[in-house]
Amino acid sequence: MDVVIWSRIQFAMTAAYHWLFVPLTLGLALVMAVMETLYVVKKDPFWKKTAQFWIKLFAINFAVGIATGIILEFEFGTNWSNYSWFVGDMFGAPLAIEGILAFFMEATFFAVMFFGWEKVSPRFHLASTWLTGIGATISAYWILVANGWMQNPVGTTFNPDTVRSEMASAAAFWEVVTNPVAVSKFCHSVTSGWVTGGIFVVGVSAWYLLKNRHSEFARKSMLIGAIVGLVGSGAVMLSGDSSGVHAAEFQPMKLAAAEGLEDGGNGAAFTIVPGIKIPKMLSILATHDIDGFVPGINDILKGYTDDEGNVIPSVEEKMRMGRLALDALAVYRSTDDPEQKAHAKEVLDANVQYMGYGHLDKPEDVIPPVGIVFWSFRLMIGLGMLVALVLLLVLYGLWKNKLDQWKWLLWAAIACIPMAYIAGQCGWIVAEVGRQPWTIQGLLPVNVAISSLSAAAVKTTFFVFLGIFAMFLIIEIRILIGAIRKGPELEPQNN
Repeated sequence: MDVVIWSRIQFAMTAAYHWLFVPLTLGLALVMAVMETLYVVKKDPFWKKTAQFWIKLFAINFAVGIATGIILEFEFGTNWSNYSWFVGDMFGAPLAIEGILAFFMEATFFAVMFFGWEKVSPRFHLASTWLTGIGATISAYWILVANGWMQNPVGTTFNPDTVRSEMASAAAFWEVVTNPVAVSKFCHSVTSGWVTGGIFVVGVSAWYLLKNRHSEFARKSMLIGAIVGLVGSGAVMLSGDSSGVHAAEFQPMKLAAAEGLEDGGNGAAFTIVPGIKIPKMLSILATHDIDGFVPGINDILKGYTDDEGNVIPSVEEKMRMGRLALDALAVYRSTDDPEQKAHAKEVLDANVQYMGYGHLDKPEDVIPPVGIVFWSFRLMIGLGMLVALVLLLVLYGLWKNKLDQWKWLLWAAIACIPMAYIAGQCGWIVAEVGRQPWTIQGLLPVNVAISSLSAAAVKTTFFVFLGIFAMFLIIEIRILIGAIRKGPELEPQNN
């Protein structure tokens, strides 16, 4: 178990560090593309200089983010080789497409965007800026297709001859690509990036106003950043609603943990904090029905009947069927007798959907850390709403020309930059910790997915990576702060 725990800690640390850079990449890409579009349309050099400044900050963030993403993908092979073997035919496809199509597209047009201001026409450069952001967004989609499949494994079948989960047809591939969990996760992740990028631009611009520097640049940047951030906030709410419905359908234990719901029922209440509940709200959010049935942790453990009359077996029964599947697989692969092989295949096919449960020791193993998931969910929502409120107040302050008097709001905008990052990290904690003990929901628990490594080896590389990541983060923050302090290279009348 030490190997399992340390492998999870190392992967979580790498993923969390990588996600420091992804949302800002997605958000700044939209902001700088809008600014450069204004330059091309209005032919105003001010907007060119403004776009160049934010593109410089984008480039600093982009460069460090690439390195962490590469390390993250390598860890699938080093720390999770059993997982990689089991799902290699499926999981590798979207990651390969992401690397071959999206990443190369992103990197190619990034070079034109960053170095090509005086080498290509304004319209071609504008197209490169937009395509850099589109490439980053497409890249996110394919990665989230892979992650969404881990949450809701569709479009694949288990092959007992290779002991792998495989896609059997082109139709199965498109089922994976259009997985509703992947689509909602993509929309939620990308639009949360718009919020992060928007509040980053607003916060940096607020600092210039507090320092009485580049006032015109700051106000116009704030306007675009606040609009992008608020559009993102609205989209996050809509995609969050679909994510909740999908969690109720495909990962009810995650939803129960996020709500701290021990005993479910019809017309379930939503818990704001312990002791404060909104009657029937959880049923509305999870099923879009005021009296919809939402199972709690105990219901899932004991088994229940859903609103459509489907009988969901208890976890103990799933474990029994999972062990039947594992025993049948062992017989299928060890015997040469055609009759025994056919019978084993029949038993395996009847129970294969619960095969992952056969690796569990006790029913309670399916319960994730409820406290972590519960409070991360509330912190995500609370901080997200706070950031959206500040963005709305900034827009109002710009409209009423009150920002010079509202110094508190400028400081609040700066403080909201880390809050947006914390909200994003909490969202991933809910998504990933909430589906424990599964690497692949219902199919492969984490204790079976790891590599044959010693705990000491994983610990060593964890602290090595921790030191490297900390160094890179310090370097990046110092470079960003230096670029922000230097400010945009505007004409004297705009200073």
